[in-house]
Amino acid sequence: VSVAVVDDRLAREEAELVAKVAAGDIGTPVAELYRRYAGRLYRFGVRALGNAGLAEEMVQECFVRLWRTAGRFDANRGSVAAYLFVIARSVASDVRRRPSSRPLVPVGDVQLPLHADSADRILERVIVHEGLDALSPAHREVLRLVHEEGLTQSQIAERLGLPLGTVKTRLFHGRRALRAALIERGFDATT
Repeated sequence: VSVAVVDDRLAREEAELVAKVAAGDIGTPVAELYRRYAGRLYRFGVRALGNAGLAEEMVQECFVRLWRTAGRFDANRGSVAAYLFVIARSVASDVRRRPSSRPLVPVGDVQLPLHADSADRILERVIVHEGLDALSPAHREVLRLVHEEGLTQSQIAERLGLPLGTVKTRLFHGRRALRAALIERGFDATT
């Protein structure tokens, strides 16, 4: 069994769990989603909030929001994981803004994150990857050559054996489709 088949089966299974939550069954489906995601959400919360207690609050609030918004989940727009992490980013932002969540810390005690990749950057990469997957192969290929390999439009045309105008058109429409896909997934495509 290939990884893609297992991933598809897992994605369908998790989408069914969310559908059950939307239908009012909050017992077993929520418990199963909690078992699968609480640890990852907690680690995200610790990185995003810098506090274990606030991270625990964030995880609980994520599942409350999942319960309240389960009817809005659309498996065609993204995975349950991406949906939960979009919720987590929103909850972390709300928690961070609460005055009670900002204890006074002496300047000397402030620590910088250990990794250059923050939890937000990891989440952004997941959402962008899903957005790219939603594009046609032609659009995805041109965007990949521009952004991953740094090729110019002329170099892409030469490599793919396409007219320059076709590359420009694919790039224009690919970027527009990617922006729409990212917005559908709750990602602010302007940043």
